[in-house]
Amino acid sequence: MAINKPYKEVPGTTIFDADMARLGFHLNQFCMSLMKAPNRERFKAGQKAYLDEWPMSEAQKEAVIARDYNKMMSLGGNIYFLAKIFSSDGISFQAAASTMTGMTQDEYAQMMLSGGRVPDSSNTLKKGS
Repeated sequence: MAINKPYKEVPGTTIFDADMARLGFHLNQFCMSLMKAPNRERFKAGQKAYLDEWPMSEAQKEAVIARDYNKMMSLGGNIYFLAKIFSSDGISFQAAASTMTGMTQDEYAQMMLSGGRVPDSSNTLKKGS
């Protein structure tokens, strides 16, 4: 039985639900492995070889190597797990988030200080859906 997911219609948004958690399980477990210094060192020494130790899809591995966080999220990555990757790279959350918006870090910071993005009026969700 298919579950109705009206939130899938939110423009420009990837919702991390149970299906996404299943899809990204090994990607997110890889990310958690980076909490240990020896694993970070192994990853930095040979990213593809380290990723090949995880039963992730090739698309997930390619997204990690490209540091395409939007792609990783579309493939089940949770931003809080993905933070382990950019932390391992010495990149701040703000800097990584700016790459996901196509803005510079300064533009992203100013946008957030100004209250964030204006909601897209094309959102088709209706109250009570």
